[in-house]
Amino acid sequence: MFLAPTFMRALAAAAVCSALFGIAHAADPKPDAVVKTRSIEARVFLDDRIKADAALAADCLAEGKKWLDKNAAEAAAARKADPQFFKEGGWDFERKYEIRSVVADRYVSVLRNDYMNTRGAHPNSDVNTILWDKAANKRISIRPFFTETADKGPAMKAMVTAIITSLKAEKKKRGAGETATDEWFKSVEPSLLKIGAVTLAPSTEADKSSGLTFHYPPYAVGPYAEGGYVAFVPWEMLKPYLTAEGTRIFGGARPKGDEEEQ
Repeated sequence: MFLAPTFMRALAAAAVCSALFGIAHAADPKPDAVVKTRSIEARVFLDDRIKADAALAADCLAEGKKWLDKNAAEAAAARKADPQFFKEGGWDFERKYEIRSVVADRYVSVLRNDYMNTRGAHPNSDVNTILWDKAANKRISIRPFFTETADKGPAMKAMVTAIITSLKAEKKKRGAGETATDEWFKSVEPSLLKIGAVTLAPSTEADKSSGLTFHYPPYAVGPYAEGGYVAFVPWEMLKPYLTAEGTRIFGGARPKGDEEEQ
């Protein structure tokens, strides 16, 4: 009897996911890259702000095309191995690159959202991020903004503590407090590569970032029915660990509507 609410929430989440991506697909402009075979239709979209930066656009598109080719090969292999699973159509994949923030007219945070429908119980989604340095025309990490980012070091431990506090607050708001447990948060580790996909949050102060936002897809820090989560860590909590460049780019507060947009 206790499985029913969770099952119904999962069905609702799947329906919403399908509806949202169906609407988005219908309204989308022409893809910037596409693969269409008997086994899969997969698309990549870059937003207009990315396209305005030639180097960033080329970087995202090159990555996106590799993603298309990889999934096309996997779909073809799956069809060959189990053709009965393709009776209702091929796989449907989509990747979108969208700018989240531009800080100090240099650091560009990009959200990379993936939608994947392999005709299973429900579609899946994933999220990752890119931090682009316009001055160097390359991807970077948040490392230049902190005095140290060693695994299990003080800065990473402080981030994890703040992330979990943020996630617990969001789960309480959603009425999902029963999953605000260490078991669900164990994947958030004090390591630059395992803490979560990160962006620089926008700020009420021009050219500044109000802190870090960490983006988690469904299943990462909660069951599928809860959907994805975004954890916000204000820059003030990280102040003891900031380098001179970190001190320069952080400031202000998170804009009022930013939480709702995520």
